[in-house]
Amino acid sequence: MEAQPCEHLAQMREVQPSGNGCKECLETGGTWVQLRECLSCGHVGCCDSSPGKHATAHYESSGHPVMRSFQSSRDWRWCYVDERMV
Repeated sequence: MEAQPCEHLAQMREVQPSGNGCKECLETGGTWVQLRECLSCGHVGCCDSSPGKHATAHYESSGHPVMRSFQSSRDWRWCYVDERMV
């Protein structure tokens, strides 16, 4: 059975990152492991391995479904709604 395309990709936009690090961690002096960028608005937040888990918190508060790795050496996207790589 072939995987269905993710309908949430239509919500992706050309975005400008909110900064060079996790927005909330920079504001509070927190630290992060890896960074994620929201592909609806450009919010940069830390991954779920980081203490703040701000990328997931951003999804939960905004409903913006698709994010990508903010590391230049990594090229992948994740849909929170479908819980899969897209």
